[in-house]
Amino acid sequence: MAGDSETQLRDRGENNNVARQPFLIGVSGGTASGKSSVCEKIMELLGQDKIDHHQRQVAILSQDSFYRVLTAEQKAKALKGQFNFDHPDAFDNELVLTTLRQILRGKTVQIPVYDFVQHSRKDEFITVYPADVVLFEGILMFYSQEIRDLFQMKLFVDTDADTRLSRRVLRDITERGRDLEQVLSQYITFVKPAFEEFCLPTKKYADVIIPRGADNLVAINLIVQHIQDILNGGLTKRHNGCTNGHAPPPRQRRTSESSSRPH
Repeated sequence: MAGDSETQLRDRGENNNVARQPFLIGVSGGTASGKSSVCEKIMELLGQDKIDHHQRQVAILSQDSFYRVLTAEQKAKALKGQFNFDHPDAFDNELVLTTLRQILRGKTVQIPVYDFVQHSRKDEFITVYPADVVLFEGILMFYSQEIRDLFQMKLFVDTDADTRLSRRVLRDITERGRDLEQVLSQYITFVKPAFEEFCLPTKKYADVIIPRGADNLVAINLIVQHIQDILNGGLTKRHNGCTNGHAPPPRQRRTSESSSRPH
């Protein structure tokens, strides 16, 4: 094992100046289905959550960072819970597309920071540096074919509707200061119909469907094994793979950093 590790490190050192196209993974599913939890579990099992941001080989991005800038009228509706944030038009898909293309070219990207209390973008950005694997999650990641076709792997997190609703209610009340009546009204008026019309039909595009989200360790472990092979440069030999949560030593390369998850 020591010889194998030394060989890997030497190979990384020799090739660290060679640009390698990142492996893009799209993660979709309904609101509060556990998309971010699945991404975080993947990071944990790869050991990437224990690594300094400047050494990480895996980055996580969220579609929630790409909500459009609202007009004054739209913002007034949003503050009353009367704006549909689950509709495809609520997202800046051009910016999503541009960002993904830059990531595929190995570029450093600036990710907007969205304020879900004030329904507006903050005057700050999160810098995400080139990574070997990029997880991009969101409720409508597969809705646009132009965006969907950029992903080399597509995951759909499939969670019971009652579970998703209860999670959303707790999140919106505790994290966003909204009252129960507004949360339920928004869910019935916008969230549920939008899920059925725009999100659920895209499930057919998924390569892997993950029932029960982050609780489904069997499915997640299989995905982790695949990602680990990519991080190992395509080697079939896995060094203490997903069974014990240790990832291979990080390649000596340009810095990588995952964005924070607002949703």
